[in-house]
Amino acid sequence: MSVTSRYREAWEGFWREAPDEPGAVFWDAEPALTAGLHLALFEPHMTAGLPVVDIGCGNGTQTRFLADRFPRVLGIDLSAAALTHARRADAAGQVDFRQLDAGEKSETEQLHAEVGDVNVYMRGVLHQCEAAGRQPLLDGIATLLGERGRAFVVELSEAARPVLTGLMRGPAGPPPKLAPVFAHGIAPAEVVDAAVDAYVASAGLATVAAGELPLVTTEFSADGTRVELPSRWLVLAAS
Repeated sequence: MSVTSRYREAWEGFWREAPDEPGAVFWDAEPALTAGLHLALFEPHMTAGLPVVDIGCGNGTQTRFLADRFPRVLGIDLSAAALTHARRADAAGQVDFRQLDAGEKSETEQLHAEVGDVNVYMRGVLHQCEAAGRQPLLDGIATLLGERGRAFVVELSEAARPVLTGLMRGPAGPPPKLAPVFAHGIAPAEVVDAAVDAYVASAGLATVAAGELPLVTTEFSADGTRVELPSRWLVLAAS
């Protein structure tokens, strides 16, 4: 099942208006605080030699970090506008960026037929998906992994929702980097923890490793501390 036109246009609108400057987007934290930490957890479980696919790559900040460390990295995103940012920032041409709906069966099957089994990195995509698109997204990951691949999936936990609500309702109004997310109709932290586990199981995937690690943002609170959101990480493989 592909995403709805409303959801697709929400992301196109968001990325068309997003600045190019590093860190201007709420979740666009530097890789040392994001993918770098995740890779330390993921790499011991990765299948060596497989391409790496960054699902929901956005402007490609984390994808370029991965491309410095693996021979072949693909960044895929639903939004053409996001990929415009990503390609513009990838001056060295390290990454193969492609517009692709990871919840559309035919598209993930086609990519798998082209590149074979892959390792997948996905940060913060499932929790803002429309309800009907969540299971197809996990099914798409299963298709891309095949028999040998592994996936690192990190998502906001249900404990992040009250944190986000508090930020939106603060006396000064929503933080400037968070406001555009909601303004474009993108609703983060919509998935409870048990539902994530159910989607994983229904996709025929097994959890190889799991833990908790705050998802670091580029926003700061009034007292100058960086905003971090509770999150869970999972390493997945075919069951």
